[in-house]
Amino acid sequence: MRQKLALMIDFEKALEIILSKTQNLNSVENVPLSESIGRILAQDVISDINMPPFRKTAVDGYACRKIDLTNPLQVIGTIAAGTFPKSEILPNTCMKIMTGAPIPIGADYVIPVEDTSTNNEGKVLLTGKISRSNICELGEDIKSGNIAIKAGTQIQPKHIAIMAALGCHNPQVNVKPNIAILPTGDELVEPTQKPIGGQIRNSNGHQLIAQVSEAYCIPNYFGIIRDTKQSTYDALKKALDENDVVLLTGGVSMGDFDYVPEIMEELGIQIHFDSIAVQPGKPTTFGTKGNKLIFGLPGNPVSSFIQFEFLVKPAIQKLTGSTSNSNLTLKLPLEVTYTRKRTERLAIIPAQITSNQTALPIEYHGSAHIFALNNANAVIFIPKGVSSIEKGDLVDVRQI
Repeated sequence: MRQKLALMIDFEKALEIILSKTQNLNSVENVPLSESIGRILAQDVISDINMPPFRKTAVDGYACRKIDLTNPLQVIGTIAAGTFPKSEILPNTCMKIMTGAPIPIGADYVIPVEDTSTNNEGKVLLTGKISRSNICELGEDIKSGNIAIKAGTQIQPKHIAIMAALGCHNPQVNVKPNIAILPTGDELVEPTQKPIGGQIRNSNGHQLIAQVSEAYCIPNYFGIIRDTKQSTYDALKKALDENDVVLLTGGVSMGDFDYVPEIMEELGIQIHFDSIAVQPGKPTTFGTKGNKLIFGLPGNPVSSFIQFEFLVKPAIQKLTGSTSNSNLTLKLPLEVTYTRKRTERLAIIPAQITSNQTALPIEYHGSAHIFALNNANAVIFIPKGVSSIEKGDLVDVRQI
């Protein structure tokens, strides 16, 4: 049996090590625009046209010369969206115009229709105040050849609209990593079974499938791995051969059947740490083999959830070339006074961000209390060495 590494390392150091060992997959593919949501752009989206591509009106109204606004205006035509005007605006004339339609030559102002009335001669009169021109100028949004969306951006619905407008119908994106999920333990049964004796349902495996899917990666579920050295060895070897990242849960502490760290070494995996000064998640193990990442996550569901969100997900983002940061820290006042007895580890506790923008710790019984996460929309980071924080003091909060 291998010996554990000597010391717990700080959480920040663990993240630093993980990111230093993570390399971009540098593998790209083109996908239809309709299938690109959530993917990471592999190249800049360049505008192939000016936007707007012509001077157009921002409102329904009347296109005219600003110098004529105090005079009755003769309507000489109508411009619908998608059609170009056939005549110019002459002194004391105007054309009725629909939102998005091209501005006729000679016009430098559009009167919103709600700011007009018509006299007995059918001429248009300004009844509102003179304000901005209500004209969108050629190329004022973006000019042809400029970058519209930078590489590394995770595509969201707002980006879909931009790409569609620029004709980027088949964007180049980074390939999704394959991520193996291996829950371990003889006590586990699948959710389809009712536990008996000392059994529990496998919540970790399915939680990780969901977290991997939410990160727009490909989850490869290996099923429950039984607590034998051979079963663990075979499953881990196959997972390494077929995936970019391997996630194991359970089997990483010091129990008689916790084979994972020993087998990782037998398979040529370099273990970089196997203990973090964090609660929950102390026995988290991380190793690499070539460019492949292997995480041994604790068996308790809150521990595996937290370690995925704040250690695994940043690695996945770097793996896919994402420039986004899912771990933004907020500074919020604590809603109530918080105390704890043991202070040798960083504590990450479930919390709610209230409507008053305060951080409220919620009832939490420890790393097996998965139901605590049901009521949480954030976690609070309590630093090492801190035993109490007063109500109103600022704390580090991250949303989940």
